[in-house]
Amino acid sequence: MAVGDVCSRNVVIVFRNDTVADACRLMRERHVGSVVVVDGDGGKAPIGMLTDRDVAVAVVAPGLDPETTLVGAVIRPGTVAVPETRGIGDAIALMRDQGVRRLPVVDQAGRLVGLLAADDLLDLLAGEISDLAVMVSRGVTREQIERAPIV
Repeated sequence: MAVGDVCSRNVVIVFRNDTVADACRLMRERHVGSVVVVDGDGGKAPIGMLTDRDVAVAVVAPGLDPETTLVGAVIRPGTVAVPETRGIGDAIALMRDQGVRRLPVVDQAGRLVGLLAADDLLDLLAGEISDLAVMVSRGVTREQIERAPIV
């Protein structure tokens, strides 16, 4: 299964020149814990992520003013993104190797098309495990019916 089949296509974005306060208001309004930072060139290529934890650690803790601190000053360089055609296993390995819980998903041109979160993967895997449990249960029931003693 491809990442593009699982990711959320409704992604909240901000630009590097937006203030952290504006990004936080958007996170609150949209009920999300992170936003994808995209370039301002109209291409919507992801250049970073801003999470609620980033705000706490990089803005609030050192006493910076979120009304004047720009998102671009807070995001970590080297955004990791995953192509929408890559498999789920590759995405999980990338998340594990990079120590991230969310990955921007990009098309062939590198434009943002979605966001893959660990929660999305947990939902998918929980459903798969549930389906396996049903399959095993039905197999046992079928065996009991087919092999029942004839009375």
